Amino acid sequence: MNLVVMKFGGTSVEDPAAIARTAAIVAGRVADGKNPVVVVSAMAKVTDQLLRAAAAAAQGDRTGALAISSRLRSRHRDTACALVKDAAAIAALVQVIDDKFDALDEVLRGVSAILELTPRISDLIVSHGERLSSRILTAAFRERGVNTEHVDAREIIVTDSEFQKAAPLDDIIEKRAPEKLLPLIAQGKVPVMGGFIASNEAGLTTTLGRGGSDYTGALVGGALNAATIEVWTDVDGIMTADPRVCPDALRVRVISFEEAAELAYFGAKVLHPATILPAVKKNIPVLVLNSRNPGCEGTRIISVAPHCKSPFKSIAVKKKLSIIDIVASRMLMTHGYLSKMFAVFDKHRCPVDMVSTSEVSVSLTVDSNSSLPEIAADLSQMADVKYEGRKALVCMVGEDIRGQNGIAAQVFNAIRHVNVRMISQGASEINMSFMIEEDDADEAVRSLHAAFFKEPDPAIFDLEARKQLSAVTDR
Repeated sequence: MNLVVMKFGGTSVEDPAAIARTAAIVAGRVADGKNPVVVVSAMAKVTDQLLRAAAAAAQGDRTGALAISSRLRSRHRDTACALVKDAAAIAALVQVIDDKFDALDEVLRGVSAILELTPRISDLIVSHGERLSSRILTAAFRERGVNTEHVDAREIIVTDSEFQKAAPLDDIIEKRAPEKLLPLIAQGKVPVMGGFIASNEAGLTTTLGRGGSDYTGALVGGALNAATIEVWTDVDGIMTADPRVCPDALRVRVISFEEAAELAYFGAKVLHPATILPAVKKNIPVLVLNSRNPGCEGTRIISVAPHCKSPFKSIAVKKKLSIIDIVASRMLMTHGYLSKMFAVFDKHRCPVDMVSTSEVSVSLTVDSNSSLPEIAADLSQMADVKYEGRKALVCMVGEDIRGQNGIAAQVFNAIRHVNVRMISQGASEINMSFMIEEDDADEAVRSLHAAFFKEPDPAIFDLEARKQLSAVTDR
């Protein structure tokens, strides 16, 4: 059984034209003798609009919340009608859409009545995006000759009860995925399910957090021991930098799991940071592909990538960070002090990206969020604390960075015109990171890209796009 899990992001299912392209891609996999399992995100921007509707209801704006729901209902109905022409099929699909929006409206009315939005209810509201898109795609694929079967992801992806960012229960998923999906595949059917959504052991709807559809795809792929996991998005793969910042950015042909995970965590938008983990455990290759350009080979993520002659594979940027400086001249080296300090971040469920210490101080970086004043208040009980926002973390990923003599000098010479606040090198063999002002981030990336991707290794990077850009520029 040549099983492939295909995850399609929001831009790959954003409208009838995108869904038709996606159907053609899946049909192509079937024609090639593969057995797809399809995981889909909500249509582009739907999750954001559902969150806005929930927030409006919580503020007592029932009219505003229901207006957002009404617009979403029309969008989903219009999309369904544009894709499905069989009278019986479209009548059944529209009825499903109306039933789900009727239920959503009841929830929004309830939230507006009690003026409270709990994490549990928030998950229930935002789950409608994937629940609807997966239904529409199932019908659209079927009309285009793909023998599909809708599967409710909540029957397979089981999590703890940490609503809004639930953790999967791997043992249960490993059991349920084969039980539910393999019989359908054996019958020649293509299962279609929503990503991002799950349930706890009591059957209550949970979510895996923003970007969790990638995670769903990897969890299913791991549980089924798939041959490959494909992540379909709207870019040609992992790039050497954000093309919006560096127009001459190159597609990375192949990269290691470890390198891809670093890039995902430190700001690369193509993959969710957790996506790689289930694939790493089972050593399943992950392909990052473009649904708008399905002929492109994309980026292949494997356990051990071939040697790269270039020092770096890619540059990622994580913005909207803050630096917290903690100064305790008499306490820093006291036994248990660092434990107490990090317990504060644990209490507020605030992850730390980078840490730097001196004899009397600790500096660390965190996502800028509304909890910073509370975190600072708790830390001030043991030290002097100050924090600054609008910072960006630049992460450069490549193989054996730590073993390359003079690489740090080359990096910081390339950005000598930029003020660097914190540096991290040595904690990882494949990652060099530093903190700068957010306003300097784009300029720093352009300077670094110009310095380190002058002569890229053609075995690792796709040089065709650069050649085409040069040809256009020379005209």
